[in-house]
Amino acid sequence: MRQAEIYFKGKKAGLLTQLDNGSFIYGYDALWMSDSSKPPISLTFPKSKKEYKSDYLFPFFYNMLPEGANKQVVCKYNRIDKDDYFSLLLITAGYDTIGAVTVKKV
Repeated sequence: MRQAEIYFKGKKAGLLTQLDNGSFIYGYDALWMSDSSKPPISLTFPKSKKEYKSDYLFPFFYNMLPEGANKQVVCKYNRIDKDDYFSLLLITAGYDTIGAVTVKKV
């Protein structure tokens, strides 16, 4: 199992988990849920106490990954498999992302 904290504009919004079978779970942080002024991180993740589950990396997070030559360089330099999307997300989405969401390893 691997986990990453999800931040929205620098504030912890939730937790992304990759289970040992390769599936994913996203759940909002309790403090984020209790504050009505905090928005959902995406239209695809409306604020809810239920956890979102998927057999593959959620498209919202997948779309944060580099592609093409940039992906090849990142994977080679960091010695990660090109199909290890979770590791790629951790390496590339911790800072300087397009948008308000960042990802940090737990």
